[in-house]
Amino acid sequence: MDKSFISVKWQETPVNILADIGTLAKTTPDILDLSIGDPDLITNQKIIEAAFKDVSAGHTKYTESGGDVELIDAIRGFFSRTYELNFERNQVRATVGALHGMYLALQVIVNPGDEVIIHEPYFSPYKDQVLAAGGVPIIIPTFEKDDFMIHTDILEAAITDKTKALILNSPNNPTGAVFSLETLQKIAELAKKHHFYILSDEVYDGFSFYEPFVPMARLAPENTITFGSMSKNFAMTGWRLGYMISPAYINEAAKLVNEGITYSAPSPSQRAAIYALNHAEELIPEVSKVFQERLEYIDKRVSAISYLSLHPVKGSIYAFLNITKTGMDSVTFSEYLLKKTQVLVIPGRAFGDGGDNYVRLAATQDLKILEKAFDRMAELTFH
Repeated sequence: MDKSFISVKWQETPVNILADIGTLAKTTPDILDLSIGDPDLITNQKIIEAAFKDVSAGHTKYTESGGDVELIDAIRGFFSRTYELNFERNQVRATVGALHGMYLALQVIVNPGDEVIIHEPYFSPYKDQVLAAGGVPIIIPTFEKDDFMIHTDILEAAITDKTKALILNSPNNPTGAVFSLETLQKIAELAKKHHFYILSDEVYDGFSFYEPFVPMARLAPENTITFGSMSKNFAMTGWRLGYMISPAYINEAAKLVNEGITYSAPSPSQRAAIYALNHAEELIPEVSKVFQERLEYIDKRVSAISYLSLHPVKGSIYAFLNITKTGMDSVTFSEYLLKKTQVLVIPGRAFGDGGDNYVRLAATQDLKILEKAFDRMAELTFH
């Protein structure tokens, strides 16, 4: 047997820049890896010790499929303390990372042919997940001149009678944008008026550096499905633990979808998340401060390199560098940069065609490595 026996759509391997870069990052020696959003930080020792203690005490079995009640309550408590939002237990689900929650939600809400709006540049798995649910991705642009926020006139023009949802991501990967309260309010009003869901990816909620983060569920609670994660806020990428918060009827259907996928999230990771969330006020600022410092350093270094520019980064762990002055597209530039400097970044095209004048640099290495990378980049010239 051979490749011709597998699903037709996988017989010709599609291009996946993010996946290819991830492989390159893990298999190429001596590179300065500023590509994938997997921070150099190790999970706080207190989280590790709490999880180890609980696992040693016997927390090695399946939990309830939606998550241990202690974790559900820890998530609820975090939102109550941090954002003054109160959710019922039947609205909250533990997931194997935020993308697992996004997958479940799309499978629940999308009928074949339903349209899901995605603002570009976008985290590339969004589009794939919409397609996997039988939906139609509708891509709308955002622009540097608008701080990479959705222009609500453009959003409204994209809405049709088939629009089922908008995938919203703020603080944003890859641009570092944080949407203003005014923009979020306008999006909320459109969702209510046209009866669509807002799938709000809030993985970087702890990294809104200069203004308070506003959860979408505060503005449109009946229309919002929220996705969060331990990965970035607590430097817990490998623990693979996230959550989904939705109207109860969506969570109930997601339980049925998930029965044949993961059943439950890993018990040790749930125990770690309980400790992390219950101590969020202490733990998140420690991580956030690191990335704010790194991104401010990156901004300073970019300003001194003639072929680069950077729109002010307001959140996340990424800098979206404008490479227009090089005269290269993002893939060509990224390959050239790697060859000449051994610095690995992600081409902006990985986040949609509208990102092709940019590359994404992840602030996932310490200042010494960032300094070395920018020293090398500063030596390049373009004519």
